[in-house]
This record gives sequence, C-alpha cells and structure tokens, in this order.
Amino acid sequence: MTAEEYNDAVMMYSDSIYRFILKNIRDNERARDIVQDSYEKLWLHHHQVNVDAVKSYLYSTAYHRLIDVVRKESRLSRTENQSREDIHCDQYTDLSEVLHQIIRLLPNDQRSVLMLRDYEGYSYREIAEITALSEAQVKVYIYRARVFMKNYIGKIDVLI
Repeated sequence: MTAEEYNDAVMMYSDSIYRFILKNIRDNERARDIVQDSYEKLWLHHHQVNVDAVKSYLYSTAYHRLIDVVRKESRLSRTENQSREDIHCDQYTDLSEVLHQIIRLLPNDQRSVLMLRDYEGYSYREIAEITALSEAQVKVYIYRARVFMKNYIGKIDVLI
C-alpha cells in the first residue's frame, strides 16, 4: 500500500468507522481515539495490507480496539445498569430514543453486529470478516438482538 492509497482509505472510510464506533460507545473523544489508533495500526502495517482488504482491515482493527476499551472500562468501574422498569416508567415521545435505550442494553457482541448490519449495511460475510466470528455466529447474534428488542418493546401500542 502506498501513501496515496493510505490517504484514499482515510478519506473513504474514516467517517463510517467513526459512526460505527460512536454508536457503540457514545463518546466522541474515545471514538476519535479508536479511529486514530486503527489508522495508526494500518500505517504501521501498510506494507503487509492488501489495498483490496483495507476496509475490512480497518473495521476489524477498530472493532477489536473497541472491545479492548469497553473491557478495560468495565474492569475499572462497575456501573449500575439501568433497569428495564426505569425505562418503561419514563414517558417517551421519540421512537428513536426508545430504540437507542434498548440498543444500550444489548451485550457488546450483539450490539456491534446489529449496528454493522442495520446501521452500516454490511453483509453477514463482511461482518464475519470484521469481527472474526463465523457467519453463522453473526446471524445468531443478530437474531438474538432482534428478538430481545422485540420482546422488550412488546406491543407497539405501548410506545404510541
């Protein structure tokens, strides 16, 4: 990979990687740091990375860095998860806010693959390459996340 190809990769993928990370951790500074770390790792290994695999390499690197950051934070500080009852007691008028609340309750693996599939539009095969999971496991995680969301919301009448 040349410096020009590296710069092209920055222009083409940095925004989408940033959005993906931001949706998972909801912290602008940490999301920027993870994206920058991913590009730094790409630059350090640019001689070994094929130009056709840059997108997959960047998403995989960002995903694994995200997992590292989340695990480190969970070890450093244990926070209370907001209970399901607390969410249902609040009055919501925005369906997207309810969905964001539910997505925050998902386990990290399920949340990540769901975001890659539904928000970023990746295929199951691409998600499997990014996350280093099998394609079958990706499908299982997405299915479980959707079932959890469906059961959590219940009837749509509750939201309206």
